[in-house]
Amino acid sequence: MRTLVVGLGRDGTDLHLPVLARARASVRQLFDDRPVVACDPRRLPAERPGLAMVGSVAEAAALLDPADSVAHVCTPPTVRAAVVAELAERGFRNVIVEAPLAADTDDLARVMRLRRKHGLRIAVVEPWLTSALTERLVGLVRGGALGEPRSISVVQNKPRFRRSLTSPSHPTAFDVELPHGVGLALRLAGSARVTHAAGFDLVVGDAVVPRMGGARVGLRHNNGVRAEIASDLTSPVRERRVTVEFEKGVAVGHFAVSDEDDHSQLTVTVNGRREHEVLRDDSLTEWVIRAYRLFQAPGDQHARGFSFATDVVQLLSVAKNICAEPVVPAARAGARGRVPAAHVR
Repeated sequence: MRTLVVGLGRDGTDLHLPVLARARASVRQLFDDRPVVACDPRRLPAERPGLAMVGSVAEAAALLDPADSVAHVCTPPTVRAAVVAELAERGFRNVIVEAPLAADTDDLARVMRLRRKHGLRIAVVEPWLTSALTERLVGLVRGGALGEPRSISVVQNKPRFRRSLTSPSHPTAFDVELPHGVGLALRLAGSARVTHAAGFDLVVGDAVVPRMGGARVGLRHNNGVRAEIASDLTSPVRERRVTVEFEKGVAVGHFAVSDEDDHSQLTVTVNGRREHEVLRDDSLTEWVIRAYRLFQAPGDQHARGFSFATDVVQLLSVAKNICAEPVVPAARAGARGRVPAAHVR
């Protein structure tokens, strides 16, 4: 299959293109050996080997056979529905979309209508769901050796000042890291409802970026497990940590904090005894390879994953609506410049 990458911001240039290069090198039979086509009318990076750059989806469709191609949508969440619509009109049917699938339930409804109307097969990027660490945690949950899970905590912190101040690509902090954390909680504990949510502004000196400092959402799963997913985009350190508390022990996992490493770590504590393990975990590359294999299979093998992604968007939309009241003026922010907007349901 051939590849089109739409959107050459950070996700397209720094994540999808390098991952595609690794995937094409490791599983050659999945990919056509002709160059990847990249499209972004706003920015055209320097020429690079193996990449053919065009200025529009129409130009890309003329270079590719849309029926035998996979289109990677790496644009901001607020314009993804429009991009998917254009791809569908040009004959593309296999589409990979960055998480979150949509910015809100209105855009989600548009994408769902496009999927039905054009018979699209849409895969939403969820590398944590194919992660070796996640599979190990799922094994602990299902295995029963530690008893029933009681609570889940997911922390996704990183400093994101420059992008938030200069590139308003995401409407809120709920749209940056939390889609992956909410997806992980659903994978480990099943369906859930939102119990509470909070968000705060990013404040640097006199500059204020509303609702981009960080966010938090609480879930209560149908099986009684409670989950707390939090992201601080003003944190001085990077961290992607998941903690699962069981009846008889605790499991703490650390995902790789960037694309510069491909290992995760797991520590399990039972009766005061700790076991630590380092896992080879290039989860995004594995996810892309799996997505292409499913595109080559008959039927819509991505339907279940699409439904899962819609659940994530709906939960995050509830959380954002909880925090939708007017934000406290920046002058009344706390010591770190935070402007809280927290509510409980």
